[in-house]
Amino acid sequence: MTKKDKLSTEPYKGVRDFYPEDQFVQKYLFETMARVCELFGYEEYAASILEPAELYRGKTSEEIVNEQTYTFTDRGGREVTLRPEVTPTLARMIAARSREIPFPARWYTIANCFRYERPQKGRVREHWQLNADIIGVSGIEADAEIISVAHGVLRSFGADERTFEIRVSDRRILDAMYTELDIGERERKAVTRLLDKRGDAEHFDKKLAEILGDKKSSLLIAKLDSTTSSAFLEDLRAHVESLGVTNMTVDTTITRGFDYYTGMVFEVYDTSGENKRSLFGGGRYDNLLALFGGESIPAVGFGMGDVTARDFLKTHGLLPSYAPATELMICVVEKEDAAHAEMLAQSLRREDVTIAVNFSGKRVGDQIRQADKMKIPLIVTVGKKERENGRYTVKNLATGVEVNLPADRIAEHLFSALG
Repeated sequence: MTKKDKLSTEPYKGVRDFYPEDQFVQKYLFETMARVCELFGYEEYAASILEPAELYRGKTSEEIVNEQTYTFTDRGGREVTLRPEVTPTLARMIAARSREIPFPARWYTIANCFRYERPQKGRVREHWQLNADIIGVSGIEADAEIISVAHGVLRSFGADERTFEIRVSDRRILDAMYTELDIGERERKAVTRLLDKRGDAEHFDKKLAEILGDKKSSLLIAKLDSTTSSAFLEDLRAHVESLGVTNMTVDTTITRGFDYYTGMVFEVYDTSGENKRSLFGGGRYDNLLALFGGESIPAVGFGMGDVTARDFLKTHGLLPSYAPATELMICVVEKEDAAHAEMLAQSLRREDVTIAVNFSGKRVGDQIRQADKMKIPLIVTVGKKERENGRYTVKNLATGVEVNLPADRIAEHLFSALG
């Protein structure tokens, strides 16, 4: 094979490899997200990344469907999409068993999603996303709870309330303006998507005028800029404050780009200014389930992506320090000591010690350096002396402290030493 013919070691553009240190952070993110959701009574669900392409047409934004989905025709001639988001899948699953599921249903999932977009800070082509939704409650209590769950996840990561802001609006305000200005359904979708990008869209006023005309465009902007809140949003603010969430603000410029939102919408922002785009968001979508032919079931939820979550935690110094799963490495002095080392390892594993045996054949000093490089906290060396007397020296590589113990005391010592 020539140098030209060698396969690249680079991953597909826009996706990430997770080496052990990266996966350690990813696992931390997922476990924290799951723990908070379960504290609120949410049950985990899952689904395939493959969905019929028709699931997203008319239910998600046209930009995502037409420009960002990975869609292909399978061998049976069916058009299939790698899911770009989770909410339509949730709606499909709830609609399929709506007569069997006890409502309100509180569900969460941490799913990988795919969007073909230009990779940049905060955006890649494959990401993982926490979705938490409460289905079957139309009242303000569910809106407040969803905001509280989102708030709880960031707080559980160690974030101070001053480092993020929850900006909330209501799609019904926008819908009322559309009705008052006689803006049709097709234009509404295009304008809402444009408004969702108002902060960073070039030539926003010009593009809005192209959709609505100069007069309606000017009137809509004036109404948006002069509307600061509503009775519902003030009630919601009071409700979430009673739950201990004090960093919610009303921002009527928040619209969210998906077509299915019907009421409260929110986005969470980093107040440091380092991460300028929205970290994540969500809202109420009371009509989505009716698209599957059944009755309307009220629903509200949010999605939090792992990429922006990592960016936020990195900005605020909240990423956890890597700690390997392996607690102890056994260093093997000579080849004939390997079998004894393996038996010792097996006995310790039965006591829930995570343990690796070094079969490299290198000098013990090199094995210890390897353990230190891997950040394994403790080592035991097995040689002829240890085989004969049944006692082993456990060394803490960080402190240099050594303790000589029989095999049946090692696990107890490890649990004490590692807390």
